[in-house]
Amino acid sequence: MALFQVDFYSKSLAGVMDFKVILPNDTVPEMVQGNPHYKRSAKTLFLLHGYSGSSKDWLTGSRIEELAGKYNLAVVMPSCRNSFYLDGKGTGNAYCQYVGKELVEYVRKTFGIAGKREDTYIGGLSMGGFGAIHTGLVFPDTFEKIVALSPALIIHNIENMKEGDKDFVADYYYYASVFGDLDKLENSPNNPEFLIRKLKKEGKRIPPIFRAIGTEDFLIEPNRAFAKFLKEENVPETYIESPGVHNWDFWNAYLEKSIKWLLE
Repeated sequence: MALFQVDFYSKSLAGVMDFKVILPNDTVPEMVQGNPHYKRSAKTLFLLHGYSGSSKDWLTGSRIEELAGKYNLAVVMPSCRNSFYLDGKGTGNAYCQYVGKELVEYVRKTFGIAGKREDTYIGGLSMGGFGAIHTGLVFPDTFEKIVALSPALIIHNIENMKEGDKDFVADYYYYASVFGDLDKLENSPNNPEFLIRKLKKEGKRIPPIFRAIGTEDFLIEPNRAFAKFLKEENVPETYIESPGVHNWDFWNAYLEKSIKWLLE
């Protein structure tokens, strides 16, 4: 696989940002021969890292390079700090706009991929799973499908936090800086549930969602609550629970399955 490290100036984030790109344009003939995925142009997956991660996480923790070659899939992996891929207040904090608009446009212009919605997907794990769902709902005409592995759907866990509160990940001040007024999260555009209600009200498409989470994962209850919410809103999704915790063993078990689902 061809692997690119790119540093470019982002207007959304008011600084130089890095991302990595896997391009299956140098696949050996033995892999291409008889492979039906090479009878079409490459699809593109924007793949988001988790909390405290970076653009290299998927490369070091998963089989994504191997799978990109197997399925003729270009993969774009940005670094977005601990932003939850949300637009924060102040200059240089528009992470949702960065991933969902600016980065997509830059990748299209520079690499000639992700030209159509039908060829463009977004996915992620943990914080990146939340980011994939949220960004996909903000830009439903950009991303055809969404994959979220063990997504950190923590809105209802943090919405009543007060100054001085904290959980084992972060404190009130961090969550307030990222999500905004925690007392108003229910009707905030940072809440995926709010976005789904908004899309339904406006008669707009909701990208299909694939979620998988381990039954021993500390995020299992928020994910079950989101599954219940989607069912009540008549929004279909592919949702899987199976034994596992919040680690690469589980994510690797579902990475190829989710890619197959994307390409169905």
